[in-house]
Amino acid sequence: MSLSIEEIQKIAHLSRLYLADTDIAEYSVQLSRILDFIEDMNQVDTTNIEPLAHPLDIPQRLREDKVTEPNLRDKFQAIAPQVESGLYLVPKVIEDE
Repeated sequence: MSLSIEEIQKIAHLSRLYLADTDIAEYSVQLSRILDFIEDMNQVDTTNIEPLAHPLDIPQRLREDKVTEPNLRDKFQAIAPQVESGLYLVPKVIEDE
């Protein structure tokens, strides 16, 4: 599948990306290869393939559930601009209507 210059420009616009005119040809080739690869993958018969939650059929190693880092909240809140009752206060950024 070969993408046209107009299609690349439209994709860039929808993605909110700026592409220089000199880069469009390169992106056209790269995106076309990606789409060709996806099309090849869509042709593979997966009717008897079970979905996997993990690529390896092994149990996960679990670590002991214990605290491993010191509580530095007081240190961090000492340098914060505003703190109240252990919470960081931030300026309002959304105006009410």
